Amino acid sequence: MIEESLNDAFLWDEVKDRMEEDAYSLSGGQQQRLCIARALATKPSILLMDEPTSALDPIATAKIEELIQVIKEKVTVIIVTHSMSQAARISDQTAFLYLGELIEAGPTKKIFSEPEQELTGQYITGRFG
Repeated sequence: MIEESLNDAFLWDEVKDRMEEDAYSLSGGQQQRLCIARALATKPSILLMDEPTSALDPIATAKIEELIQVIKEKVTVIIVTHSMSQAARISDQTAFLYLGELIEAGPTKKIFSEPEQELTGQYITGRFG
């Protein structure tokens, strides 16, 4: 189960010879993928991720986004992000919430190209937020 979960998180090859080391010896991106591997070990039907790349550099972010693209084929992934470019790149469906209220939801391509609500358009184009 450990090897499978680490493989699923694109991490096994990087840590297979370091299994006795403390997780804090891993890079930030590796630590994030380790957290994902731990979650995947439980065989969830839904995986919730809150700002999964907020503290990562662009290379580690790209790896996490690639991982999410693979995971979402097997597991429903719900991501909270303030990065509009990330949401546009990796999501199939988007929901825009403002002050605790659902403003708009639908296919990501439609939300980003033709939002129905003015507030949604303002947010995704960076006019506020």
